[in-house]
Amino acid sequence: MNGELRRNVSDESVPWIVQKYGGTSVGKSLDSITRIVDSYIPNSRVALVCSARSSHTKALGTTNLLLQASTEALQPRASGSQTPFFPKRVGSGFFAPRDAVGREMSASMMSSISSLREMDLGSSSPSPFQPSGRRSPDSPSPPSDTFNETVDTIKKGHLQAARLSLRPGPLRDELEEEIERDCDSLRSFLQAAQIIDEISPRSQDSIVGTGERLACKIVAAALRDRGIDSELVLLDTIVDSSFASYSDSLVSSGDQGVAQLGQEFYDHLALKLRERIQECGTRVPVITGFFGPVPGSLLAQIGRGYTDLCAALCAVGLNAAELQVWKEVDGIFTADPRKVPAARLVPVITPDEAAELTYYGSEVIHPFTMEQVIRARIPIRIKNVDNPAGQGTIIYPDEGFPRGLSEPRKEIALAERMPTAVTIKNEIIVLNIHSNRKTISHGFLARIFGTLDRSGVVVDLISTSEVHVSMAMQDFNSRTRLERLLTDLRRIGDVTLSRDMAILSLVGRNLRNAIGSAGLMFTSLAKAMINIEMISQGASEINISCVIENKDAMKALNVIHESCLTYPRSPETAILSI
Repeated sequence: MNGELRRNVSDESVPWIVQKYGGTSVGKSLDSITRIVDSYIPNSRVALVCSARSSHTKALGTTNLLLQASTEALQPRASGSQTPFFPKRVGSGFFAPRDAVGREMSASMMSSISSLREMDLGSSSPSPFQPSGRRSPDSPSPPSDTFNETVDTIKKGHLQAARLSLRPGPLRDELEEEIERDCDSLRSFLQAAQIIDEISPRSQDSIVGTGERLACKIVAAALRDRGIDSELVLLDTIVDSSFASYSDSLVSSGDQGVAQLGQEFYDHLALKLRERIQECGTRVPVITGFFGPVPGSLLAQIGRGYTDLCAALCAVGLNAAELQVWKEVDGIFTADPRKVPAARLVPVITPDEAAELTYYGSEVIHPFTMEQVIRARIPIRIKNVDNPAGQGTIIYPDEGFPRGLSEPRKEIALAERMPTAVTIKNEIIVLNIHSNRKTISHGFLARIFGTLDRSGVVVDLISTSEVHVSMAMQDFNSRTRLERLLTDLRRIGDVTLSRDMAILSLVGRNLRNAIGSAGLMFTSLAKAMINIEMISQGASEINISCVIENKDAMKALNVIHESCLTYPRSPETAILSI
């Protein structure tokens, strides 16, 4: 590698740009990521947050494979398998100086494995964490070895990515050693979990975090190989003893009795992230989206979107000029362009609109993650990793929202009186509950909502009267769980179930002031002979939703886009919207 490495500028007055890259971007567009970072370095200080890599889709991504491996570790296996040796530590040079946190994590993981083995081999008493479905100690079937094949698949994919991304040389050799080491540590951890037949939520977090570690090591090495002075930032131990002072206020009781982290936790974490990133100096930080074990488990507290949240907290901590979320699409569209050919890019959108679109089927960014950035008055820009020159979409805070940014003046007046987007959410079921008249009216609703709460069911849309309730919700993956819910609800009233439905939602900040929007929407559906099963308008007044049959979803999406979101409008639809 010739020439001086390119770095972030040292001037602290230069604003930070935090860039978040998804798994498919990391898996398929590494060259583009490098060019994007290089283009921003001269005028900004850049920090990268990366998800676990995916070669093609999320379904085939590393995180899903890791979750699969953890499940396989607790399944029966054929006899005769061997316990793997503990891997020796390797690595030096690029990864060594700034990989201390990762070494700490590996040492901690090895310590946990040893403790788990001692618990299992040194005592005949059951583990205090023993699940109800644990195998009996007398069971003749030893555990499964299938997880080894899954770990091999993960290792093979990352080694191949390393060889394709880097030129032959010491840096690539060391990266391959790091990948081998991480996968061997993962294998040993799964083996230990297999011995005690238990994977706790915290252990599950550690297993899943392997994906971000592997991805960020490849990205950091690829940037260095292309002349950018990068630094790997592992966050496995970022949640340290300094959080103890928040122990009383961090956790509060949330839904279903699950403890939820308080805002104080995230505020403190943002400051800790800033301190860690500042240690990089002028090097470009490549940060794992996984930020270690948190109270109550990272997956349970935040879910699979923890990488977006990490990027948001980095932006808040650094008081960044903007958070950039790089995807494989040009931004947010008025409808899914794969389903509606006439869909156009929305240049500017409010957080409320983005949240509604996310909830009703258009993957934008999780509302809680968005809230962390917006409350700090930091805009979010969504751009296409394969089209960096594209305009993208900016999510601005509501106050001082710029009107008609980058749009021709003639179109601004039209856009101001139009909804923002239409979206569809498939695989919906509708439950209708009618009082059996034995229930007092006020107790009728209370018992329904209590039953839903105990079952952990999330309702997308609801319509109520004194003795009748209609609810639209995502179809259940478990037939048993649905039957259990129906049984509980039948104790309250007569229940009917409609399957193969979809929720059609029209979203726009102008709906609250746009007279006739609902009439135009429902008139258009009626003209297209699309039957409406249920109607709901959100309390925010920026969303009108209805339930239709799933077979009409594609047709309805195009009909509503044509009638409500396309300009110039016909005289008839223009009159209806005034």
